[in-house]
Amino acid sequence: MSTTVRSPSEIAVPAPAPNHQTRAGEREIVNSPKRLARIAGLLYLFVGIFGGFAEGFVDPRMYVAGDAAATAGNVVANAGVVRLGVVAHLLDGAFFIFTALTLFILLKHVQQSVARAMVILVTLATGIICLNAVFQFEALRVATDSSYAAAFGIAGANAVALLLLDIQHYGTLIAQVFFGLWLAPLGYLAYKSGLFPRWLGVVLIMAAVCYLVDLLAAFLAPDIAATIHPFVGIPVPAIAEVSMVFYLLIIGVKTIKPDQNVASPDERILAAA
Repeated sequence: MSTTVRSPSEIAVPAPAPNHQTRAGEREIVNSPKRLARIAGLLYLFVGIFGGFAEGFVDPRMYVAGDAAATAGNVVANAGVVRLGVVAHLLDGAFFIFTALTLFILLKHVQQSVARAMVILVTLATGIICLNAVFQFEALRVATDSSYAAAFGIAGANAVALLLLDIQHYGTLIAQVFFGLWLAPLGYLAYKSGLFPRWLGVVLIMAAVCYLVDLLAAFLAPDIAATIHPFVGIPVPAIAEVSMVFYLLIIGVKTIKPDQNVASPDERILAAA
């Protein structure tokens, strides 16, 4: 009686069964609502920092409406600050896109079409802001490059620099329309999701309305725009956006007690992923 000895290579080793539990755990870590919310809050904070620096500090320091000589003088005297402002605008746009995408993942289970509209509005605003940065940078080149003064004369070069910053200024106002509009779908999703206090969703929608009223007044009724801006364009939007940032960073999302008959936010987000 002969005995056949198999080599180790001939012995069939059963393949390990796929560990579905491990994969589900990895997805849960990546898509954890609190984790996503805090990432969104951090990104949103960067939007406020870079946007506030570019639009609240750099732009007003350079631009003097109707005064080409003063505007060009400001640009020449603060050329380094203008360069920082251009970079800040671009970073503002990049972080804004990432913020919207993170919030899309967090809130798309509520109503995907509304979440998509939110991302589209942010994309439009970002595109305009990044294009505006080109005009700002070109204004810097015109004001500081002597070849433009030689071609157009000093007064002509100053006028071109002012024209470029005029375009950048009003382009920023147009972008603010979409900066305001994106708060409406965000507020709706926050209100309906159960992940945030309902008052926060309401305030975000109110902020969108205030943005639109303020910016329409700037184009349609410029005589009263400066009067209503401190009351319409600042308080409600500032409260809404600052509240959203700090809620995302500190709390993340509301902790809801699980119900056997109702899927938890974690389960709804994982199902939608």
